[in-house]
Amino acid sequence: MSVHPVIINLTNKRKDKMAHNLEMQDGEVAFALRGAPAWHNLANRIFAQDENVSTATMLEEAKLNNWNVRLSDVADHIPTTWRNTSDNFYVIRDNPFDQGTDVLSVVGKRYKTVQNEELFQFADNVLDNGAAKWESAGSIKKGKVVFGSLDIPREIVLDPQGVNDKTKLYLIVWTSHDGSVAVQAAITPVRVVCQNTLNLAMKGAKQSFKIRHTQTAEGRIVQARQALGLTFAYADEFQKQAQELFAQSVTDKQFSDLIRSLYPKPEDTNKASMTRWENKVITLDDLYHNSPTNSAIKGTGWGAFNALTERIDYYRSSRNNSDGLMIAASGFDPIVTAEKNKILKAVKSLA
Repeated sequence: MSVHPVIINLTNKRKDKMAHNLEMQDGEVAFALRGAPAWHNLANRIFAQDENVSTATMLEEAKLNNWNVRLSDVADHIPTTWRNTSDNFYVIRDNPFDQGTDVLSVVGKRYKTVQNEELFQFADNVLDNGAAKWESAGSIKKGKVVFGSLDIPREIVLDPQGVNDKTKLYLIVWTSHDGSVAVQAAITPVRVVCQNTLNLAMKGAKQSFKIRHTQTAEGRIVQARQALGLTFAYADEFQKQAQELFAQSVTDKQFSDLIRSLYPKPEDTNKASMTRWENKVITLDDLYHNSPTNSAIKGTGWGAFNALTERIDYYRSSRNNSDGLMIAASGFDPIVTAEKNKILKAVKSLA
């Protein structure tokens, strides 16, 4: 999806803490990645870092092709002696591992299925411009959510003659087969040294958008150009924001106070609550002061922001064990993105 779709070079410590939630069966995994090592070493296929991977190949190697997602009337699967008063349908697919039939969800009559090929078809037009490369693709939540990430050739470098802190840009596309989300795309900056996602909602720069279903090739090309335009506009605004944070001084006391303002000591003083809070404070303090990912930037707003967001991506407990942490670290969890924006606001308030 970095898990997440674009995570690479994770330390063993982080690997032990993350739940991948990739779809697996009989030792196979619905995930492919360009570059090594694969996240958790679980990729079905690892392409060479400099390889240009076609959409068709990425779909096939990530086990996302030929799912034949379709609807089946619930009424066809109940005894004839039952009275059916619903308009519900099963969302079913051909299992990519054994070709059996899977029920992914139950939806209403207005639901329209989307094939994985349709999701990835949008990205074909981005690739045709030579402005991106496939980075990864996979299936999570037992096939209910599929995603792909595109490596955009735009790198943001802070203090190139000094700390040389780099952030890469990715365009992530995803959809669900259970009605939970539409076909969507998001621009996700990923800090190279630690691979944590830095999703920020910024004025004047759109980060996420829905992908419309367009039947014509011309319409798909227009959408691709719009996506690239949004991506580079977002990069410009992100770089401006990052430079401002890097120029902002933060004292040790300010960072300590910042932790406690974002995560106040619990009023419930039972042992479990206090232990969770203390562990969070210790982790954040260690990430900021001692982590090699932060050594060159601590003492700045950029360092404070990265330490706080790195904990979210790699060191927190999942809200829901069925979701794991991969979804959050992939950059398409709106709750996590909202928390990161809350952190950004708090760091900026120190100036």
